[in-house]
Amino acid sequence: MKNIGNEAGKQLNGLHFRHCGGGGGSAPAKLGGGVPLPGGAPRPPPSRGRAGRADLSRTRFPPPPPAPRLPFAGSCRRRSAAQGQVSPAAADADSEFHGVDFLPGDLNEAPEETGMRVNKKYSCLPAEEKGIHIINIRAIEDIGYDQHESTLLNSLSKNPDADCKYGLYFRDGKRKVDYILVYHYKKSSAGKTLTRRVHHNDSSARSTKQDQPLPGKGVQLEMRESEPHVDYHEDDKRFRREEYEGNLVEAGLELERDEDTKIHGVGFVKIHAPWNVLCREAEFLKLKMPTKKMYQINQTHGLLKKINSVIQKITEPIQPKVAEHKPQTVKRLSYPFSREKQHLFDLSDRDSFFDSKTRSTIVYEILKRTTCTKAKYSMGKGEGRKKETTLLNKRRKCGKYGITSLLANGVYSAAYPLHDGDYEGENVEPNDRKLLCEEWASYGVFYKYQPIDLVRKYFGEKIGLYFAWLGVYTQMLIPASIVGIIVFLYGCATVDENIPSMEMCDQRNNITMCPLCDRTCSYWKMSSACATARASHLFDNPATVFFSVFMALWAATFMEHWKRKQMRLNYRWDLTGFEEEEDHPRAEYEAKVLEKSLRKEHKQKETDKEKLTWKDRFPAYLTNFVGIIFMVGLTFAIVFGVIIYRISTAAALAISSTPSGRSSVRVTVTATAVIINLVVIIILDEVYGCIARWLTQIEVPKTDKNFEERLIFKAFLLKFVNAYTPIFYVAFFKGRFVGRPGDYVYIFHSFRMEECAPGGCLMELCIQLSIIMLGKQLIQNNLFEIGIPKMKKFIRYMKLKRRRSLDHEEHMKKKQRYEVDYNLEPFAGLTPEYMEMIIQFGFVTLFVASFPLAPLFALLNNIIEIRLDAKKFVTELRRPVAVRAKDIGIWYNILRGIGKLAVIINAFVISFTSDFIPRLVYLYMYSENGTMHGFVNHTLSSFNVSDFQAGTAPNDPMDLGYEVQICRYKDYREPPWSENKYDISKDFWAVLAARLAFVIVFQNLVMFMSDFVDWIIPDIPKDISQQIHKEKVLMVEVFMREEQGKLQMLETWKDNDKKKGENCNNHSPRLPRSRSGSLSSCHSYPLDV
Repeated sequence: MKNIGNEAGKQLNGLHFRHCGGGGGSAPAKLGGGVPLPGGAPRPPPSRGRAGRADLSRTRFPPPPPAPRLPFAGSCRRRSAAQGQVSPAAADADSEFHGVDFLPGDLNEAPEETGMRVNKKYSCLPAEEKGIHIINIRAIEDIGYDQHESTLLNSLSKNPDADCKYGLYFRDGKRKVDYILVYHYKKSSAGKTLTRRVHHNDSSARSTKQDQPLPGKGVQLEMRESEPHVDYHEDDKRFRREEYEGNLVEAGLELERDEDTKIHGVGFVKIHAPWNVLCREAEFLKLKMPTKKMYQINQTHGLLKKINSVIQKITEPIQPKVAEHKPQTVKRLSYPFSREKQHLFDLSDRDSFFDSKTRSTIVYEILKRTTCTKAKYSMGKGEGRKKETTLLNKRRKCGKYGITSLLANGVYSAAYPLHDGDYEGENVEPNDRKLLCEEWASYGVFYKYQPIDLVRKYFGEKIGLYFAWLGVYTQMLIPASIVGIIVFLYGCATVDENIPSMEMCDQRNNITMCPLCDRTCSYWKMSSACATARASHLFDNPATVFFSVFMALWAATFMEHWKRKQMRLNYRWDLTGFEEEEDHPRAEYEAKVLEKSLRKEHKQKETDKEKLTWKDRFPAYLTNFVGIIFMVGLTFAIVFGVIIYRISTAAALAISSTPSGRSSVRVTVTATAVIINLVVIIILDEVYGCIARWLTQIEVPKTDKNFEERLIFKAFLLKFVNAYTPIFYVAFFKGRFVGRPGDYVYIFHSFRMEECAPGGCLMELCIQLSIIMLGKQLIQNNLFEIGIPKMKKFIRYMKLKRRRSLDHEEHMKKKQRYEVDYNLEPFAGLTPEYMEMIIQFGFVTLFVASFPLAPLFALLNNIIEIRLDAKKFVTELRRPVAVRAKDIGIWYNILRGIGKLAVIINAFVISFTSDFIPRLVYLYMYSENGTMHGFVNHTLSSFNVSDFQAGTAPNDPMDLGYEVQICRYKDYREPPWSENKYDISKDFWAVLAARLAFVIVFQNLVMFMSDFVDWIIPDIPKDISQQIHKEKVLMVEVFMREEQGKLQMLETWKDNDKKKGENCNNHSPRLPRSRSGSLSSCHSYPLDV
């Protein structure tokens, strides 16, 4: 028999490796016929299993002594020095060994047949130690060795973690880890277990675990044998993992398992895609890769060139210091990868040809389409086993479990690609993550452009497009903010020249206003609202109308600018011609289809390929409709509750005995009501986000893209209603349905509807909009995004600290890269990021007529938001799987819809909420001297206090010091001395007609101007369209040249063939006919191109 441990008996640092059961001085035990066991007892020859494997399952060994042992295969910090494979016959070899690990064979083998093989992985040991071979026997953790025993080789070799860069590579230090699968497993309860590390390099790596008692347990193991405790659920997960990983190996991937981690009960499967798999999948995915052909990018000439050079010099300090951001004059021609045309591509450096982002994308595609379908679940004995096994067999027969299904079922707990390395600390090797952290995810570089190309290289096109869109949006806010500041400053400069506000503040007018509430409120002087009137002019002036038109055109320009920027990025990122293919079905969809097919099978119906129809989804559709209506109704009810609060609080404060309390009623009520609205909006935002996800889940969309689009629609609808309902109320409903003194409109027969201030509701709308916008940005967007991740990180730190205190040795180990990334937050998608920006875009455009400073506050928020999101992606989230995308998807349509809606809303705000139209009507129809003098008196109607309904007159009519006979209120009605007293006057209809005319003219004019901007600016920049055409022409030239080269080669071969034939005929004319066969060999050449 060949000795598999031919070098294992040699001295290593003065020590001799003995048999795991050998005592001190006794002869080593041997595997073979008639050899003595430890302690001197003879042992019969082992029986043979299939393939000549030794039967070790029924052999019991005494506990091992605390002798030096070799480390087991695992991470670079622990690995065996074994290399090569041993034949099954070597299982009975006469050798000394230590540290055995039972490796399971085929799951269908008899339990007593267990094979042993040598670990084929590379070693981190010094060269003189690499001759040692160690037999690994799976389930070694049941032998009961203590983990903290001294390991000799750890002290002899150098730090092995440096060879695999702390988890970025396999143990050989050569094969890069492209993806990580994480799973939970239960360790043995009998003390600490040894690690189990399995390597999958081929399909033979999968094997079964013994059911027989393993050596090293003694009495404790025998007691366990009598306990029929088996975790069927965990066994099923393990079987699924083994089958799935075996299928991944068959697909060409290379796997390596690591359970020797600092995180107890968590195992990691490292995945590496070799070159041939990368080439195959790149061809399947039609990935455009750079070829050897390079061409010159068209450069500007003349004046444009000088202007560009000047701009580049000016903007050089604000450019990020990354290679990808520098302007390029040449570009490589890209073409969908093909294995048949590998000679076209630049393969000089195969390691960097497919970057880490592309490699993880390829592996993820394999993970999604690889399935596990076989039923290998062993349930035990009895009727329960038969029933559950039958059900499982049906499920396994009908269902396919890809990575999405396995994650949903808890077979794996996480799946993610690795970050490139650390981003901070001493002696950190340069990597893209560190560069992004320094030049992008830092608040100190807020004034610089984003390195979008590097972001795309690291995170993929979809995330790159989000940050590019956010950057374009933030840049476009700069001119909008400047114009908004100018409009605001114009209002400040002209406030002292505004005649209506001066008239309101003039106490000589002595205008007495009617009470704001019944009984408790008294008459009041209009001059007491002087501050409100002056503040209203800051936002309600002729410049506001210009700003509304400007912002409508700004929104159209922004959309066109983004489309052009998007086309430039598509050209730079080789996405031209890219079309998204139909995605894999989601796990939930497959489960529903499986459930439907099982029901039909139970009814003994023939089942073709099943799919969910509208009838299957009808209950979900009905639930969605009812749920959304209920949520919208809940929002309206809350706004209505706040209205009741405002009315009741105003009435209560009016009873205040202090004059200051009575004078500040309106400001107090408005401020507190807005704060209540803000708190409710923030709470309901989180609730509505969860409800929208649940409503989308019960619909069971087929693909992830469908799921995302439906989720976005529902979440946006609910959050839009939640954020803007209070603002819509103040803008269009408050003060519209009040009635008049003596005939007010009441809620619940006791609460009188609110009235607008004498200066109009625009000032209150401005307060409402500013507080909600700033509060959402400050609390929800920034505080939550900073505070919640910090809190989660602190909780994880405390849990790990508690575990570390239990195991000091584990604490001393440095974490591998995949362990560090596992503790990061999983990537939850871009929907929350887009959503907060879209809601902000609505604040900037929808009611900008009432708050010209909205673009400025949005700009300040976005400067912080970009760096905050960047820091979150680089430092706090697991690396997301790179997704190819050529646009921002459904968000673009939502932006266009908001832009169109903004034109209509601003038209109504200017005409109905502000006093712009009534001023124009008075100026051109009623003014005697062509000025605004008398405008305030024109907008006020008169009321005789004797016409109050019983019980509604003020309790203290002499509060002002004199008896009031006539009070004024804001409305266009006939005076009490008219024949049709208190009826709507003709002035009201004139103003209403002017308002409606303004809405129609403003809306159509601005829509036309927006469409004109859309039409005049081409979607594709001219230089980009020329470059795309140039690429097509160059690609045709490359292929034509290749075809011509092939034809010339064929012609050359034919000519050489003819010449060789003639030479053969001339030099050997006397050859017999029987040797003519050899003549043909003179001119036979391969014609394979």
